[in-house]
Amino acid sequence: MGHQILGLSLGANTYKLKFGHRGLNQPCGREEHVEITSQNHGFAISADSLQAEIEVTHLNLNDRTIAGLRHKTLPLFSVQYHPEASPGPHDSDYLFERFVASMRSHQSGHSSGDPSAHQSTC
Repeated sequence: MGHQILGLSLGANTYKLKFGHRGLNQPCGREEHVEITSQNHGFAISADSLQAEIEVTHLNLNDRTIAGLRHKTLPLFSVQYHPEASPGPHDSDYLFERFVASMRSHQSGHSSGDPSAHQSTC
């Protein structure tokens, strides 16, 4: 739900999925990196409603809905799944590393606004 709220707060719209994403085997990713995720939601962010400063970082590979986004200039990012569930078994650990790196960078006053700049190898 935090992913949807962040999207709404950034001006995006959400819509109800015909069939929600439920279960421990939802593939998400972009290009050559795929994560097996745990999901339990019935709404998605509309890609057509995203502002120019928002980048899609993950897609649900079953239906191509937005599963992750980040703001290009603010230190904000989110995913529409449970990274702590680790069904892959540790496919999403890099998200926690990225979050901690973003907090440390912001605390030291060197925030680039790009959380992906702190991404570990995935």
